[in-house]
Amino acid sequence: MTLPKFISILAKPILGLTLAVLALTAPLSLPPTQPVERYFRIEASQFAYSPGVLQVNPGDQVTIDLVATDVVHGIYIDNYELQASADPGQTARLTFTADQAGLFRFRCLVPCGQLHPFMLGKLQVGPNQLFLRAVLLSLAGLLLVLWKKPLPTVSI
Repeated sequence: MTLPKFISILAKPILGLTLAVLALTAPLSLPPTQPVERYFRIEASQFAYSPGVLQVNPGDQVTIDLVATDVVHGIYIDNYELQASADPGQTARLTFTADQAGLFRFRCLVPCGQLHPFMLGKLQVGPNQLFLRAVLLSLAGLLLVLWKKPLPTVSI
């Protein structure tokens, strides 16, 4: 096997590995956005929060109204050390500035039944890095699949 043939055989896997490493490790810095006021109404019932995922940007002023629809429920946001509880049919309000970037769990702080430990939600402060990396990795894979593939010919 000649050296040019050997290099051409290895080029695609090496390029693919390089693109994958870059997609998974490169810092993703997005332009900062202006802080805004975010309002969420979370309904707590039957061991679930609706919505269960909240997305905000760093610096946003966040207001959460927790509405308990069946029994007494609470909310505690990890790392923010914030908590509130609401009686059935009542609303409890939390207001805070999202000054910590990352993914944080919120959980029910009032024992509300057997599935209480599984009553969880997520607060995403900042861009969803995992999603962005998955998109980059998918684009890199698509590029490798299409690379050196003969283009279809169109006859008229």
